[in-house]
Amino acid sequence: MKRVLTSILTGVAILLVISSCSTAPKGPLGPGEMRLLRLDVPENGNLKLNIVYPLTIKFKADGHPEVRRVCFTWSGDGPRCTRVKDVKYGSDASLDVLFSAPPDHHLVECYVEYVRDGKVRRTNTVGSYINGMM
Repeated sequence: MKRVLTSILTGVAILLVISSCSTAPKGPLGPGEMRLLRLDVPENGNLKLNIVYPLTIKFKADGHPEVRRVCFTWSGDGPRCTRVKDVKYGSDASLDVLFSAPPDHHLVECYVEYVRDGKVRRTNTVGSYINGMM
């Protein structure tokens, strides 16, 4: 009985942690605000080393904020920032960047630096698992 109760409590705790990490602010955007929704990685995240891939970042924005750059981190390394290749505004807003996979399996996270009220701001962070292979 004690093992069952411990297993149930552990499962509930894990679900609470996962759900709290996966939620993003869902309120309305402030004037000029930009919020990332997800990071789309080609090849189901199985990327070959030494090849540059286009990554797509989906977002919502109030207006057309000026995007400065996208910054990536993985396994505590970074941030490594790059210029944006292409930005599309509207109901299906996205931006494209070029990315070269780090070796091994990593959770790659990114955020965007953009201009709001004349100041450079930073968005929320989104991520995806990537497996850099030979």
